[in-house]
Amino acid sequence: MKKKVGFLFLLGIFGISLVLIGCNQIIKKAAENRTYWEVDKIPKNKVGLVLGTSSRLVGGGSNPYYTNRIQATLKLYKAGKIDYILVSGDNSSQYYNEPTVFQKDLIKGGIPKDKIFLDYAGFRTLDSMVRAKLIFGLDQLTVISQKFHNERAIYLGEMKGVNAIGFNAGDISLRNGLKTRIREYFARVKVFIDLALNTQPKFFGERIEIR
Repeated sequence: MKKKVGFLFLLGIFGISLVLIGCNQIIKKAAENRTYWEVDKIPKNKVGLVLGTSSRLVGGGSNPYYTNRIQATLKLYKAGKIDYILVSGDNSSQYYNEPTVFQKDLIKGGIPKDKIFLDYAGFRTLDSMVRAKLIFGLDQLTVISQKFHNERAIYLGEMKGVNAIGFNAGDISLRNGLKTRIREYFARVKVFIDLALNTQPKFFGERIEIR
């Protein structure tokens, strides 16, 4: 009996590993040659979509994922590779507002306020990509986030009718970002579950034209 339980446990672990690896490879393949590290090599798009994250870590320090996304957005805009920025993030309470925090730091960095649009209902990457198309009317855009995040966003965009490329913000070391990398494997499995269930954004709203 114990041998049978042990065998079933190992079989389950093997099955989960196959699913994680399979989903990861599908998304990586779909985004292959569609993310860029160098400004001079990335094609120009009208809009850059920067995906939100908290500016602070749980312990109170600055979040390097946030800081690097700000720097990447400023670099892309100042190089003339995007004309407008759409900040999509979580605004779930009056005490937590990712888009507004991003906007303040982008303005400090020299981007005019009228070039920045805010999506307050980007609670998940799925919401951000679907709303970019349905609310902001974008069929083509440049996603700005870390490479692993860009890959997932590009795949979701492709499935939802958005032709996206990615500009990779600086990442952090594997040691410091291990938890995030592990979560990413499960987030990629969730992509396929959401697509199968036709999961929709939490909120829609009136159409906003970026111009």
